[in-house]
This record gives sequence, structure tokens and C-alpha cells, in this order.
Amino acid sequence: MTPKKKGQPPVVLSIAGHDPSSGAGITADIKTIAAHGCYGITCITALTVQSTRGVKRVDLVEGRVISDTLEQLMDDLDIAAVKIGMLGSAEAAKSVSAFLKRYPLRPVVLDPIITSSSGTDLISRDGLQVLKERILGRACVITPNIDEAAALTGLNVTTLEEMHLAASRLHKMGAHNVIITGGHIDPPHDLISREDGRTTILKGHKVPGNSTHGTGCAFSTALACNLALGIDLIEAAKAAKSYVEAALRTAPGIGKGIGPIV
Repeated sequence: MTPKKKGQPPVVLSIAGHDPSSGAGITADIKTIAAHGCYGITCITALTVQSTRGVKRVDLVEGRVISDTLEQLMDDLDIAAVKIGMLGSAEAAKSVSAFLKRYPLRPVVLDPIITSSSGTDLISRDGLQVLKERILGRACVITPNIDEAAALTGLNVTTLEEMHLAASRLHKMGAHNVIITGGHIDPPHDLISREDGRTTILKGHKVPGNSTHGTGCAFSTALACNLALGIDLIEAAKAAKSYVEAALRTAPGIGKGIGPIV
């Protein structure tokens, strides 16, 4: 690994799928990483055929390609933080798990992408099982929204009280720090549950508009960037939430469906 030179920006690795409309996934992550003054590198796990109107098809990347890509990046660059988004398959999840086991990087932010906002499955059932068994415990923080928290735990998650119960279940499943984002709750609240048992509630403001695609990707990537910059978890989460709210307010209104926030 090449030592980081003085004055170089932190390198943040995004492991995720490719959204050609740039509302979510790799291309959206790159925009968020750049906005935080970091340098983004990527490993694509899946190619999707989609637009702001929804996902039409998903083509998975071979696990060998993912493993080789991660190995090359790790051999060349000093990676300050990792964000994991869409994995797609058990093969991809196993490749990422092996990478994290071989290189126990910190911080690693896991955004457990399960379905698209249009309802398309973005990880297979066996892939989700690998995520829960082999990746969940290797991340320093996971950032599910309420639907993803429900899918991971099997619990109903629609209220703040239920978010607490889901976070407790996720800790028992091996998660260290948990941030459940409640953007669909009015008013929106995020729950931070730390591995030491302390919890923090981040209160937000509902931002009207139809450009909400990629909020989860933006939050998790902004969180990874702030952690890479040396900011502690709570302040990093606050900054990431503020970034997303600001992006929602200034969303460009692109596309004929659910537009991107950045």
C-alpha cells in the first residue's frame, strides 16, 4: 500500500451497483465523495438498467472480478474508509466478505440495500443471508432505513419505539453501531445505537418534493467521508443528515420519475 502523502485527500472506496441515471449507487457516491473533499474509488457489483422511472434489469458482476478489483485497489491505495451498498448476489457478498476479512479496514459503513424504491430486488435471498452472517459484523456502522431494518430483523419498524427494538436485534445479530434512518416517518428521526449501549436521536425536517432518489446512498457515503476525515460517529452522522437535507432542498428535478437529490 502506498503511504498517503501530505495534503492528499482521504480515499473513500464505494462498493456498490451502477445506476446509469446517477441518482444512486456508484455514480451518486462519487458525487457525494467529491462534495466532501475526498477522493472516490469504486468497485461495481452490478450493472442496472434503470432511470428515474425505476429499475428494469439487473446484471450481476462476477465475484472474481470484484475480488480482483478490490485486491488491485488495496495494493495501490491508502483507503481511509469503505462504503458498501448494493451487493446483488451471494457471490458478490462472499467476495466482499473475504476482502474485509483479509483487510480489516476501519471505518466500514454498510448500507444494506435490499430493494429499489420501485420494488425491484437488489440482493438475492442467499446474498442477504451472507450479508447478515459475514458482513454485518465486519462493518463499524450499518445504516438501514426502516424498511431495511424490518427486512433484516423480521420486525415491524414504523415508529421510533420499534426502531429501538430493531437496533437491539441488529446488535444481537452482530452489528456494532447502528443508524436506522427514519426519513419516511413524519417528522423524520434517525436513531443512532452504539455498541456501548448509548442511543442518540437525530431529529430532522420533512422536505417536500419528488426528488428523493438516492437519499440512503448519499447519507451512508457522506457518513463514510466524515469518518474518513476523522470526525466521530455522532458528529459524522449529524453532518451526513444535514448534507442530505440540504441536497433535498436543492434537488435539480431531473427526470420524469423520482428524481435524484444530487
